Amino acid sequence: MRCTIEHVIGALALVGASQASLQVIPGATWTSVNTGKHIQAHGAGVVEVSGTYYMIGEDKTNGSPFQNVNCYSSTNLVEWKFENALLSVSANGGDLGPNRVVERPKVIYNDKTHKYVMYLHIDDASYKEAKVGVATSDTVCGKYQYRGSFRPLGQQSRDMGLFRDDDGKGFLLTEDRPNGLRIDALSDDYLNVTKSVYLWSESIEAPAVWKKDGYYFMFGSRLTGWSTNDNVYSYAKSLAGPWSPWALFADKDSHTYNSQTNFILPFGNSAIYMGDRWHSDNLATSTYIWLPLEISGTTIHMTNRDAWIPDVKAKTWSAAPSSSKYEGESAALSKGAKAVSCSGCSGGKGVGWVGGPQDGSVSFSGVHSDVSTRTTVKVVFANGDAAQRFATVKVNGKSQSVGFLSTVDGQKTGSSILNCDLVAGSGNQITFEGLDGGYGPDIDYISVPSK
Repeated sequence: MRCTIEHVIGALALVGASQASLQVIPGATWTSVNTGKHIQAHGAGVVEVSGTYYMIGEDKTNGSPFQNVNCYSSTNLVEWKFENALLSVSANGGDLGPNRVVERPKVIYNDKTHKYVMYLHIDDASYKEAKVGVATSDTVCGKYQYRGSFRPLGQQSRDMGLFRDDDGKGFLLTEDRPNGLRIDALSDDYLNVTKSVYLWSESIEAPAVWKKDGYYFMFGSRLTGWSTNDNVYSYAKSLAGPWSPWALFADKDSHTYNSQTNFILPFGNSAIYMGDRWHSDNLATSTYIWLPLEISGTTIHMTNRDAWIPDVKAKTWSAAPSSSKYEGESAALSKGAKAVSCSGCSGGKGVGWVGGPQDGSVSFSGVHSDVSTRTTVKVVFANGDAAQRFATVKVNGKSQSVGFLSTVDGQKTGSSILNCDLVAGSGNQITFEGLDGGYGPDIDYISVPSK
């Protein structure tokens, strides 16, 4: 049984006045509530419409060649529902044909034309075309009409972003390999570029702009291919400059906590950094690094966090509460499930043979929560397959499907999020079983918030 958005809404109603402690866990497998699979929205942008957030990004299920531009929706920034494929690969060829590069979709709304306008990086497999593509739709997650591609102002364009200013004017942020990072003004209908606003001579890609208290902040990444680096930011009073020297916003030599900028989401008095953690050998297993930005004047810093809680109503965030750890090998194992050696697991042990022909299961009883609440349990696991594994997880009798990405791409263990309802006290039970006869992950432990 897969968790639907109706189950989510019903569960939130059950907890009543208790404040949900749903958490963002950077780098984890993020399972969509209605597909049961890891969210495929890489290089994404986010659009907020009437309290609902829409995440629009690349589908990397089958690797690098273009497949889909996907849209997911959420009202809390943690639980995401798959809505639609906005653009899909065309058998007829062209920009959206097989084996094409279609990356970094970004969408802004045009008040004059009442259209949502999407820009994309369009290229061939050798990255020699270096163009932008444009598509439009009447609704944020509806089917988009592809309108073609061009080189903005005749210049190359690879990693790109969009920015809509307070006055409704639109801007293309684009990495022009021979010349540097550009800000170009868009036409009134956002369908073309009219002039160059600013050019950095430095090679900076993955651009994203955030405006705060009269300052514009440009974020971006150095050019190191799929490898990560220390991303940087610059600020100015005007998009036309002058801009400050580039500076770090994450800890030096952290490689931006092993991520690359894709979008900055304004959030109350601050913003949320949204980055990709690319796994170049298996792009479908790439994950998302979302962290709150801390700002003082024009100084921005981002702290690495295992988990944090967004409050979308107040547009604030808080640190995750303390948690309790429950080891897999100490849980109740039934049928084919058994303790196995696991070099990356705590204590060198985990639980394998979950699911499969013998229907192995792992059941954690006596799981404690201080309050009745909807919360995020972190599941630490190993998956030696190149493909994603799945499990049916029952929490106090309610079932949902949870995905577990491969951990063979330089990882010994990974983490996956389980969003569920817990009751106050130690009467909670969490059980992992197989899904559709397949094997689930090897489970190291679960980490359960205290509240």
